[in-house]
Amino acid sequence: MGPGEELAPIPDSFILQPPTFYPVVPYVTTIFGGLHAGKMVVLQGAVPLDAHRFQVDFQCGCSLNPQPDIVVHFNPRFHTTRPHVICNTLHRGRWQTEARWPGLALQRGAGFLMLFLFGNEEVKVSVNGQHFLHYRSQLPLSRVDTLGVSGDIWVQAVGFLNISPFAEGSREYPAGHPFLLQSPQLELPCSRTLPQGLWPGQVIIVRGLVLQEPKHFTLSLRDEAARIPVMLRASFLDHTLAWVSPWGRKTLISAPFLFYPQRFFEVLLLCQEGGLKLALNGQGLGTTSLGQQALERLRELQVSGSIQLYCVHC
Repeated sequence: MGPGEELAPIPDSFILQPPTFYPVVPYVTTIFGGLHAGKMVVLQGAVPLDAHRFQVDFQCGCSLNPQPDIVVHFNPRFHTTRPHVICNTLHRGRWQTEARWPGLALQRGAGFLMLFLFGNEEVKVSVNGQHFLHYRSQLPLSRVDTLGVSGDIWVQAVGFLNISPFAEGSREYPAGHPFLLQSPQLELPCSRTLPQGLWPGQVIIVRGLVLQEPKHFTLSLRDEAARIPVMLRASFLDHTLAWVSPWGRKTLISAPFLFYPQRFFEVLLLCQEGGLKLALNGQGLGTTSLGQQALERLRELQVSGSIQLYCVHC
């Protein structure tokens, strides 16, 4: 980047809201950019043993008086003889027609990973990777700008993501992975073994937050001979993202540079025949070529750089 050259503005679709860890309940937060088709909200936590009920509200503002409209009200109830979930919409202080689902997928004393996947005026909810309910909102989702969580619930993490751009066949949801395993931050460099290499359909997920004074960020895949046939590198010096060959040759990736201080990011790599597809913050950014035999010989994923690392899955 030359002297005086300005950075291109980043499209809103590329910007992800940082996750929140261990919030105090009741918890209310603004949803950056509001809700739109393809946006996901991930809620990770546990239900106390003595829980009666809790609620997750996607609402229009956070005023106390008058009470804001609630476009999607998700309300599990554990204290009845038949535990169930109620979904509803609150408009101008009045509840609309409620929908009820028996066979509650959440259990007292158990952890959970809930995924709210928003479509065109609808939301699908999965619990621990299994579809649970589908609710059509009675007000426009575009009005939602606030998330509220209250009641008998212990929250470990709240995350905001875009749906993966990779086709997943007949699967109803993208794969949901916890933001937290044991702590909010994994140590760097972070390595994950690939005992059988990479195979078509396998997805690598890396989520993190760029530090205040970043120096570098690198995602590399090493083979059984410790060579690095695949390297993705973000340069904070010239604000570029590139594939780096084993011989040091760079192939620049045409995309807005997202790795700015205190910015949250999600890198997805989808293995397919002949290479790896890349997506950043839910936006597809093309493919790098690599033969199937080379993919099968990969044995290690390593992530390093000036980031707080929240999630690595492969």
